[in-house]
Amino acid sequence: MYNLMNAMIEVKVINRGRQPLPAYATPLSAGMDLRADITEPVVLQPLERRLFPTGLFIALPEGYEAQVRPRSGLALKHGITVLNTPGTIDADYRGEVGVLLVNLSQEPFTIEPGERIAQMVIARHEQVTFQLVDALDETERGAGGYGHTGVK
Repeated sequence: MYNLMNAMIEVKVINRGRQPLPAYATPLSAGMDLRADITEPVVLQPLERRLFPTGLFIALPEGYEAQVRPRSGLALKHGITVLNTPGTIDADYRGEVGVLLVNLSQEPFTIEPGERIAQMVIARHEQVTFQLVDALDETERGAGGYGHTGVK
């Protein structure tokens, strides 16, 4: 059996905020909640977008990225989502982790200090080099794009 503890990678973090460090809510969680590092409530009006600070600065290992994703409960119940989802934090970025929220509902929504506003997933990635060719190999799908398999 594979020991999940061996899969842990170490990420250096500076916490200049007033919130605890992100943590996994359950042993098999993929994402950690990010919290709004604000001193007073902020009202997000319908269709308004705003960058929220987290107070966190991270140094990811080479070959990893952090993805900032919406929290499903905020999206379903209140129409609050991450605008550039998933937001990517590259391994060489050293600025503050921010969360770009948008209110897609028709009602104002108040973000409270310390509120869980997004989740962060750390993921391995690859870099590629492109090889310029005149044709691609044929597949069963071919150029079939959006909706090519039908609706049922």
